[in-house]
Formats: sequence, C-alpha cells, structure tokens
Amino acid sequence: MTISRDVRPDPVPLREAFWYWLKLGFISFGGPAGQIALMHAELVERRRWISERRFLHALNYCMLLPGPEATQLAIYIGWLMHRTRGGIIAGLLFLLPSLALLIALSWLYMAYGNMPVVAGVMYGIKPAVVAIVLAAAWRIGTRTLKNGALVAIALAAFVAIAVLELPFPLIVLGAAAAGVVGARVWPSHFQIGGQHPASRASYGIALIDDDTPTPAHARFSWPHLVKIALFGCAFGAAAWLLIAVRFGAANALAQMAWFFSKAALLTFGGAYAVLPYVYQGGVEHFHWLSAPQMIDGLALGETTPGPLIMIVAFVGFVGGWTHAVLGEASLLLAGVAGAGVAAFFTFLPSFIFILAGGPLVEWTRDDVRMTAPLTAISAAVVGVIVSLAVFFGEHVFLARGQLDIASLAICAAACLALFRYRIGTIGLIFACALAGLVLSYYNG
Repeated sequence: MTISRDVRPDPVPLREAFWYWLKLGFISFGGPAGQIALMHAELVERRRWISERRFLHALNYCMLLPGPEATQLAIYIGWLMHRTRGGIIAGLLFLLPSLALLIALSWLYMAYGNMPVVAGVMYGIKPAVVAIVLAAAWRIGTRTLKNGALVAIALAAFVAIAVLELPFPLIVLGAAAAGVVGARVWPSHFQIGGQHPASRASYGIALIDDDTPTPAHARFSWPHLVKIALFGCAFGAAAWLLIAVRFGAANALAQMAWFFSKAALLTFGGAYAVLPYVYQGGVEHFHWLSAPQMIDGLALGETTPGPLIMIVAFVGFVGGWTHAVLGEASLLLAGVAGAGVAAFFTFLPSFIFILAGGPLVEWTRDDVRMTAPLTAISAAVVGVIVSLAVFFGEHVFLARGQLDIASLAICAAACLALFRYRIGTIGLIFACALAGLVLSYYNG
C-alpha cells in the first residue's frame, strides 16, 4: 500500500530496518556513488525514512571524514533511527556480504589467477574500472558542483593532488578553509544543495523530516563523545596487542593492523581517495602485492556489493597468502586472516566517528557556518576522484611502456555505455570481461 506524500510514515521497527540493511549489503553495487544513490532512492524517495536535506547533511559529514562515506552514511542513518545498536547493525550488514564474497574471489584469484582465461578476463575489466571511476566522479560532481565556486574548488583539488602532489589531508583543510570564507562571502553558494536550496526535490513528509526534533540519543554532549571515542580506541588497541602478542609485532598481520589503522585515520574523501594511499603502502612499502595485482583487486572489488574500499580485504588476503603468515601449509587461512585484519582495522574508525560524532552533526545541521566547509570538501573530493582515474589510466593504458590501443578502446566503449546509455556496473564489467577474453584469445 502506498502512503500519501502528505502523511508521515509510521515508525520503523528494528526488525524491518535489519532486513533492509541486509538486502542493501547484497545489492549495493556500483561503488560509493551507486550505493549512495541506492540509499537515496530507497530511504528518501520511496520509504521516506529521512528527508532529502538531512540525508545530504549526513552525507557531507561522511565525506569530510576519513574512510568510506557510503558505509558511514549507512551507520549514520541506522544510528539516527535506532540508536547505537541500529548503527552497528546497519554498518555490519552493509559490510559482511562484501567481505565474504571478496575473500572467495581473492582465493580464486590466487589459486587460479595465472590461467590464460582469468588473465584475459582481467585484461578487459581493468579499462572498465577506469571508466567506472570517471562515471563516479561525474555522478558525484553533478550532485555537488552546483555553482562556479564549487567547480573552482574541484579543479583546484585536482591540480593540487595530480600535478603538485600535495597530501590529501592538506587539500581537505584547504577546501574547508575555502568553505569558511565562502560562508561569509557567498553563503547561498555553500549551503547543502548549492546555490538553489529551494529547488531541492521534495518527496513528501519523511519519518525524520527537516523539522523533526532531534531524538534524545542524538543530542550532543561532550561526555558522550569522549566516552565513545575512548571505548573505540581502547577496543582497537586491544585487538592490535592481541595480534602482536600472538604473532609478533614484525609479523605481516601486525603490520597490516597498524597500516590500515593509519589508512583509516589519515585518508579522506571515501574509497576513491583512499586507494592511492593503500597502493603506496601495500605495493611500494610493504610489498604485500604487486601493482598489477592492486588493479586486479580493484576490478574484483567493482564486481562485489558493498563499499569499494573493501579492496583492503583483497590486499590483506594477498599479503597474508604471499607472506605465509600462518605457515606454508595454511595459505588459505593466512589469506582469510589477512583479509579479516585489514577489514577490521579499516572500518572500526568509521563506527567510532559516527557513533561519537553523530550528535555533533545533528546539532549543527541548520548552521551554514558549519555546513559550508562540508560542502566545499565534497566539491574537492570530485577533483580527487578524477585524479584517481588518471592514476589508474596510466597503469592500464601504459602498462608495457607504450599506449595499449585495445585497452583504450574498451575504456572508451565503457564510458559511452555508462554516460550515454546508463548501463549498470555489473553488466558493463561482464561485457568488458568478455571483450578482454576475446582479445586475449585473438592475440594469443
């Protein structure tokens, strides 16, 4: 039965929310842009659990945070609706299906990845990944870059990271500073939704609407923030100590725990912005995997639901396998252990940030001085995502030191399919995989 747009939906039982988050965990393909679009279509437009304005405010906060914004957005909405347990349930159900599937794919890759058929499939998928990243930048950009000021911030962020090679945290700080200035000079340009906030779509009265009072558990207090933050940090430290005592601090598992904790805390802008840092650490510093394996892992990550940054599980799996962290006779278990450690320490901060900082976000949602830096950071993220597409393109199209015309043609066709015909991500990947298989057979 369809509920009238003029009637507020009934309160949602935790059981109903549980089944929704579980379903989302299995169908959330397409990277962060696709996952955010899925949540918006279901929670804002169809079910009307949360209003457009509050959804976008939460999203901008999640984009400010280090870590995967789609996962954090799911945790945030689950927490806002059903307190701490709702946030934990939403986050775990969003992650676990992806983790299980990626572990299975990682095992197949390590065990059978050298077969010509698999190599041919991966040859076709890699240029599709470049197109998918470009499409993600386009989708996020069309939602975020609503005026010239925000476009300028995005262009500046691209130059800063791709040409000047500035650290991404510095770019985030610069964008936030631009937002602070913009809130004073052009406040209408830096509101959520850009220059025309009145033009935001209205889907009817939502359960959590623009004027819905903040629930008791979402009211800000410093003691609550400190308590959650200290508990989360102690939980993570205890897990690392357990690994270090059991396997030794020099073991790859302990190194992964420490590295992915830093990756979760020091990288901003969601999955696409995190990947260059993960590449630098996993490939160049610790040598857990090679550069081609990293790109293959991203391709596998695009074929699974859940957050794209779950590629860290692939990095952990390959690192645990190649370093035989549990002995040569237990390579599969070593890979599973590496994947589990990488995922745990990557996503733990996301839960802490939302459960501790959510009340602060609710407290500031009507203050343009607070929302303007978030809006500016969202614009900067678009430029960073484009730079990531350039980064991957260099490794895919110039893999052997010369331009790979076939890979470039596959990428161009994939861009046409995504931008012009709006082909789904999974269908596109399968089509490009088939093209790569045919080309490898022809060239072989």
